[in-house]
Amino acid sequence: MSLVTSTEKTVTIVGIRFRPAGRIYYFDPQGQSFTTGQYVIVETTRGVEAGRVVIAPKKVAESDVTDPLKPVLRLALEEELRMMLSFKSKEKEAIVRCAQCIGQHHLPMKLVEAEYTFDGSRLTFYFVADERVDFRALVRDLAAIFRTRIELRQIGARDQAKLQGGIGPCGKTLCCSSWIKEFGVVSIKMAKEQGLPLNPSKISGVCGRLLCCLSYENENYIQAKQQMPRVGTLLETPSGPGKIVSVNVPQNSVEVMLESGVTIQVPVPGNAASEKRDRKIVGCCTSCSVKGGGGSCGCSAGAKGGDCHCGTGGCATKAGGCSSCGIKKETASVLS
Repeated sequence: MSLVTSTEKTVTIVGIRFRPAGRIYYFDPQGQSFTTGQYVIVETTRGVEAGRVVIAPKKVAESDVTDPLKPVLRLALEEELRMMLSFKSKEKEAIVRCAQCIGQHHLPMKLVEAEYTFDGSRLTFYFVADERVDFRALVRDLAAIFRTRIELRQIGARDQAKLQGGIGPCGKTLCCSSWIKEFGVVSIKMAKEQGLPLNPSKISGVCGRLLCCLSYENENYIQAKQQMPRVGTLLETPSGPGKIVSVNVPQNSVEVMLESGVTIQVPVPGNAASEKRDRKIVGCCTSCSVKGGGGSCGCSAGAKGGDCHCGTGGCATKAGGCSSCGIKKETASVLS
């Protein structure tokens, strides 16, 4: 919702959520005052339902409202809240009885969840299936058992994970069941962009689909790579010429393969942290005990991290070369 200017026409809205971590729907409060956390009775396209206020009434630009707003009828009464909890406690039993009926009809479907409306006027069953299922006979049997209006809704694998919840590969509660309101577009291209292994077990969630979190930092990776040299670019490094074989966005560095076949990591110029690290290690070799590795240099220039001119400290070459081990420092600056 955009900010309202003094010249724009405004409408007052209130945000209602019907399920935890579910989508927020906007309604017309009709001049009534509500606070977040209150339960209200609203009119929806599916009938009268109870929802929880998550956004208090506020004014927004009329142009931001695309569909006509349904009204908020009133605050939920204490009796209605008790009734809602009573029907909520019956949902597990409804799942068991519905699963038995599904088995009797031999239908290729997996039951996920049952949901009563606050007054028990409708009972909705959510299920997953690989194909379309003819459940008309099942609906008739369920209506006779529960004596209320029955709805069966086929959902996808992501919606199943959102309804059932669980723990993701990261060890935290699933994003979809805890805070994601709507599923965004996730593609294998995002995994490639971030240099992740294209192993289904590594980039798939508990639903079997691509991890939603692949999209969280994808835009940052795209912008960062635009500031970095591309793979295949030839670079001159203090260790010799080489070709960039990979880009490491988190470390703001690139991997360069030298003509000898050795791969070194080179910081991308222009990064403050990389430049500070380079200044700290210039003139020393971290691969042996000379200077930076714990040894010392006989001249004052080498002791301050500069070039060694005395030759007594074992570092006969400048800018990080070490004659005692023949290895040059790995984190070298890219030459212009």
